[in-house]
Amino acid sequence: MHEMSITMSVIEICEGHAQGRRVTDVVLEIGALSGVVPDSIEFCFEACSKGTLLEGARLQIEIIPGIGNCVACAKHQPMSSLFDPCPDCGAFGLEIVSGQEQRVRELELE
Repeated sequence: MHEMSITMSVIEICEGHAQGRRVTDVVLEIGALSGVVPDSIEFCFEACSKGTLLEGARLQIEIIPGIGNCVACAKHQPMSSLFDPCPDCGAFGLEIVSGQEQRVRELELE
């Protein structure tokens, strides 16, 4: 389960920025094409945050939709998987514009 190591990294990042203050809220951005399962991150967050500055913090996950640029017709298209064809022209190999993000966007501290 790579979500456990991702969650541990998120906690390390947050603790580094908290500078010893307790974290009350965390907002994560997770791309729809990132391969990360948001429900697993939520589950792991509670377990991994025990005994840290993030224990008891609220976790909010925002899903960033997948968007690709079609090289053939030069249009931005929604993507639900990495191998989606362009819905307009049917071409494959869309260049990913967004949807692979994994980012701590916001922290709230006491």
